[in-house]
Amino acid sequence: MTAMDGSFATARKSGDRRRKRRRFLAALALGALAAPFAAFTQGKVWRIGILRSGSPPDTLVEAFKEGLRELGYVEGRNLAIEYRWTEGLEERLLGLATDLVRVKVDIIVASGGAPAVAAKQATTAIPIVMTAGPDPVEIGLVASLARPGGNVTGLSAQSNELPGKWLEFLKETVPKLSRVAALWDPAIGEGMLHASERAARSLSLRLQALRVERPGDYATAFAEARRHRAQALVVLGSGLNYANRARIVELAAKHHLPTMYHTRDYVVDSGGLISYGVDTYALGRRAATYVDKIFKGAKPADLPVEQPTKFELMVNLKTARALGITIPRSILLRADKVIE
Repeated sequence: MTAMDGSFATARKSGDRRRKRRRFLAALALGALAAPFAAFTQGKVWRIGILRSGSPPDTLVEAFKEGLRELGYVEGRNLAIEYRWTEGLEERLLGLATDLVRVKVDIIVASGGAPAVAAKQATTAIPIVMTAGPDPVEIGLVASLARPGGNVTGLSAQSNELPGKWLEFLKETVPKLSRVAALWDPAIGEGMLHASERAARSLSLRLQALRVERPGDYATAFAEARRHRAQALVVLGSGLNYANRARIVELAAKHHLPTMYHTRDYVVDSGGLISYGVDTYALGRRAATYVDKIFKGAKPADLPVEQPTKFELMVNLKTARALGITIPRSILLRADKVIE
């Protein structure tokens, strides 16, 4: 081999070493950049406990899980979810919440006022994200909306504007409406009931409160509404009412009572007449951002409780025909979904 050949060979070896060194350093750099992500996705497996009235399937829970996936939390990879449903037996709530504490979840997502109250009774240490609940200040979950101050934060589904909208839609739908009944669970507090009474007075309507505290109360409540010649019904939001929504819709049909519901599932899934309420899909997705913030170090005490900003109107024309009701065009044009 000539001297020139030797020089080329030496140069090639030197170049190979430099390239290998660059690849090695690049791999180290990529590894350093990827380390936090790898730890996030593959190291810690977060455990979420979902405490919910009723039983699956559930629009809000599915939306919540979709929101989590978009934030990088995937069941079976870096996320495990413990589901606890009341299956219509609200008295099980505290036991179910206590069970979530026992299995050491990192966070409890409690959908509704009663589940959130049960979760707080079960723990003051594990963070709790409330979704679709009533006024959390009124029922003692937080000190204030701006500064919750404890282990509970999240989203309220309550808006003082809702009762007025419910009654306005019913008045448009039911000719010569003058008497309305309201199905009310005292577990949610009296805020929405009082707001409904004020809205009724402003619309020259008489409103009768029908108190329900257990599943067996519904038949009695509807019989009382009929006795007082109620021409329409409003179902105020609560875990108890939601868990028994199929029964409520069935009784409304049996008593030929046009009924306004507080959320879409009564209409879309159970065949109710009309609903106007918080966009539960948006609510569930938004709840996922609270969980993400807490997983990243935020304290529930410092995360303000959000109030609803998006609402949706659902109408079931099949049910309207069965009741002999014509839904006004003004309502149909505003509806987000019309079921034929």
